[in-house]
Amino acid sequence: MTPRLRRWVLANFEPGSAERVLDQLDDLPDIVVGGQASERIQACLVIRTGGDWNDFQRRLALAKLDWRDALVAADLADADWPQRLDAVLGSEP
Repeated sequence: MTPRLRRWVLANFEPGSAERVLDQLDDLPDIVVGGQASERIQACLVIRTGGDWNDFQRRLALAKLDWRDALVAADLADADWPQRLDAVLGSEP
């Protein structure tokens, strides 16, 4: 997991939930990642949740059915996804 995504999760989820989210993001099965950049897939599961554990769980379930739908739901399906992530997570130094 990238440092910027870890920071975002810690800042936006409650402390007890944040650790569980981080653990689940670190343990995503290959079928969820779908050969995509791991930060892209991990971020699509959290950036639209507002820090809500239940919303994260819904998005994780969606990604397990089809990771492409999870990308669409997070507005990360198009070619500009790196810029969208930078806008939400900040750019890496």
